[in-house]
Amino acid sequence: MASLSLSFSSSIVPSSIPHHKSTKIHTQDSTFRVTCFAISSPPSKPVVKKRHWKKGEFPGTSETSLDDSTRRSPIKNIKKKLEKKNSAKAWVNTVTEALSEQIDKKQWLQALQVFDMLREQTFYKPKEGAYMKLIVLLGKSGQPHRAHQLFTTMIEEGLEPTPYLYTALLAAYCRSNLIDEAFSVLNEMKRLPLCQPDVFTYSTLIKVCVDAFKFDLVELLYEEMAERAITPNTVTQNIVLGGYGKAGKFDQMEKVLSSMLESITCKPDVWTMNTIISVFGNMGQIDMMEKWYEKFRNFGIEPETRTFNILIGAYGKKKMYDKMSSVMEYMRKLQFPWTTSTYNNVIEAFADAGDVRHMECTFDQMRAEGMKADTKTFCCLINGYANAGYFHKVISSVQLAGKFEIPENIAFYNAVLSACAKADDLMEMERVFKRMKDNQCQPDETTYMIMIEAYRKDGMNDKIYYLEQEKQTMITDNKIVSHYEDGIFSSDS
Repeated sequence: MASLSLSFSSSIVPSSIPHHKSTKIHTQDSTFRVTCFAISSPPSKPVVKKRHWKKGEFPGTSETSLDDSTRRSPIKNIKKKLEKKNSAKAWVNTVTEALSEQIDKKQWLQALQVFDMLREQTFYKPKEGAYMKLIVLLGKSGQPHRAHQLFTTMIEEGLEPTPYLYTALLAAYCRSNLIDEAFSVLNEMKRLPLCQPDVFTYSTLIKVCVDAFKFDLVELLYEEMAERAITPNTVTQNIVLGGYGKAGKFDQMEKVLSSMLESITCKPDVWTMNTIISVFGNMGQIDMMEKWYEKFRNFGIEPETRTFNILIGAYGKKKMYDKMSSVMEYMRKLQFPWTTSTYNNVIEAFADAGDVRHMECTFDQMRAEGMKADTKTFCCLINGYANAGYFHKVISSVQLAGKFEIPENIAFYNAVLSACAKADDLMEMERVFKRMKDNQCQPDETTYMIMIEAYRKDGMNDKIYYLEQEKQTMITDNKIVSHYEDGIFSSDS
């Protein structure tokens, strides 16, 4: 049995991923050399303090009226006040910068800890912008209930809720597929005269309904928008287009697209193009993807970087490497930059095939170009090494992710858990699972599926039973929290 010893501790010095001798990606700019310059700062000149009064003088006093000791005391007091004031300013800047840094790094738990520390300070004043950023971060991090707690705290501190803050809270529930809770927020908004929902609120809610294939709710929301004289915009229509496409309802998809082409205010755009080619690309229907790409070009819609990334991802999944390389070369020719998503799609293509050599080569070039890796990059690397049976490199990838301060979200933990399962290292899988929960990262359906399948393979029916019980408890707890929050909303009205 292969053994994985994974550590997420920052005290371990991460080792870089060992690589094979790299081969060049077939592009015209395939090799990039990074040169580091050590720039030393110029020697500092002695600071000459400018005098504001003559030697022996002090404003408002005479030399004879005060002795030396009394004359110096005001200066000392002023210095103390200035030092205290500067220290307070430095403290304010330090805490607010730390909060901003944790939000930028998407470290939601650390951000909340810094925010709690900030709220305890005497200089603290609640600001809508800080709450907005934190609620959005918590929503993206799969922490909708904490987002609601923060929303409640904001109101308790005297800040008035706005439609934007309510929409951010609604979006937090939508990201976790909590549709009932999202509708509760919508109903609360409708009861408040100054927090009425707008097209962005409805578009957010329509998206979660579309993703769940609940098109009956989509129709109800469209009717409600019409009653409120809220016109769907191109974003709304693109969301519905994508939903019909994923559900295989191509007739309805073409009907929506036809209405957009006839519309004066809601014309299809490059996002419409991206939505439809992404639908067929994800289904592996390359011919249909290319057909629709040409259709949109005939409509006069020009592709963008994301369009090409979608094509690269689709070709990569079908192992059509020649076409994938051609699109990348075409991007260079048109001076479209390769982005993190571009590299992620290429790395993912080689990772799925277990082609470690080309996967590492792509990752090397990504770093050489100064492109920042993200969580998906490392998920792909971990999956690639696990697929190829290079479990020792899974460890170095996890360590390197820690060195780069990559956010450890649900996708990251699932990738590591899957690698442990493929290595038949169930003990390490259980340690990673514990670490995941200790970091307040709530397991999802994929997490339990990976672990249950690993236990089933070894005939560990008792552990399967406990996992299923835990999963059911988690669902029940979420419902209890949701009912509690619904009670808060209804009592506020």
